[in-house]
Amino acid sequence: MNKKSIIIAFVALFTATISCKKKEVSPMDAKEMPVFHEPTAIPNSASIAVDQRAKMNVPKDGKYPEMTFEAKEHDFGLINRGEIVTYYYKFENTGEADLIISRAVGSCGCTVPEYPKTPLKPGESAKIKVTFNSGGKNGKQQKSVTILTNTKEATEILLIKAEIKK
Repeated sequence: MNKKSIIIAFVALFTATISCKKKEVSPMDAKEMPVFHEPTAIPNSASIAVDQRAKMNVPKDGKYPEMTFEAKEHDFGLINRGEIVTYYYKFENTGEADLIISRAVGSCGCTVPEYPKTPLKPGESAKIKVTFNSGGKNGKQQKSVTILTNTKEATEILLIKAEIKK
């Protein structure tokens, strides 16, 4: 780059920086200005759970279901790149009401959960199948599955780990 190009680039950058600064608005000006709202961010699994819980009715009798897992974390250990592995998380409804799983979401497309679609009565057990595709991954990996339920907590988080070798 020659000196002239560097100066032009610097002036353009400086102009862009100055023109992007916010103008101070007096209270009088604010009354006449239209209101624009920031775009809503794509909700993550935690905010989805809060929204889900807010929409659900609190039981009139105060009795909730409860998910009790044998384990909430599984380590596949060392696996080959491209290998597809599966684990079943076993759980029981140890609460006092029917358990309903409304949704299960993996932290990425490589982690796919399958869950029971019918309510589980207190004392009943079931499994959540989680399949992990290690294609395109290297080294240590940790992924999660967020489960949205009608429990008091509204969510459960399951973790999988693996170390992927080429």
